[in-house]
Amino acid sequence: MLRALVLALLLANAGYYAWTLGAMRAWGLAPTSDTEPQRLQQQLHPEQLRLLDDAPQAAAAGTTAAPKPADPTPGDAPTNGQPLPDAAPTSPLAEPAPATVVADAGTCLQASGLDEAQAAAVRQALAAWPPGSWQLDDAVTPERWMVYIGRLADEDALARKRAELRGLKVDVDRPGSTWEPGLSLGRYGSEQAAQRALQQLAGQGVRGARVLRERATQTRSTLRLPAPAAGAQRPALEPVQQALAGQPLRACD
Repeated sequence: MLRALVLALLLANAGYYAWTLGAMRAWGLAPTSDTEPQRLQQQLHPEQLRLLDDAPQAAAAGTTAAPKPADPTPGDAPTNGQPLPDAAPTSPLAEPAPATVVADAGTCLQASGLDEAQAAAVRQALAAWPPGSWQLDDAVTPERWMVYIGRLADEDALARKRAELRGLKVDVDRPGSTWEPGLSLGRYGSEQAAQRALQQLAGQGVRGARVLRERATQTRSTLRLPAPAAGAQRPALEPVQQALAGQPLRACD
């Protein structure tokens, strides 16, 4: 019984395979075909089909079809037949020029730390301004003198000298980048005071020290432009900015 069932299944599969391949077409047993020849047989009056071409007709009429104008891009302005002028190149990342005056021109402005040349140029630029519209204050930084040992050969020599001076109970300090490597044994407001200190240190056994001027007398000025009074107009700031030579005007403290 099982053998007969298996044999029947094999025969059924073989018959289905032969049917799908069209081997039984002679007996009218074949699947419906969707190939191109079958579609051509299903056409109705194919002899009536004609290919239409408007080029020969236009040539016969003596005219040519005008090309269709391109669609304008969004944002294009009408030109009325005139060519558009060349647009200047623009950069979307261009930054606005920095303002030369940080604060509003109607507020109090100031510029600090002006050297003598800048202060002289500012005075000349402000000569035509009305009285009370500007103020230039000078601040004098006095000279300073130092008892100094150096420059030493290297950091090892610096360490040995520091240890030696500490053994003599002498206070030392770093002199600053201008005089490194070396040691400062004291700073004074005059050369005479520094010389007296040097003699005292020599009496304590200090050797190799000398007196030098660490800083010359300096004059620094501060320009102050008070806020204009109500109804008054401040003169132009451009000449003042040129006289400042890069020193910015800022709001008053």
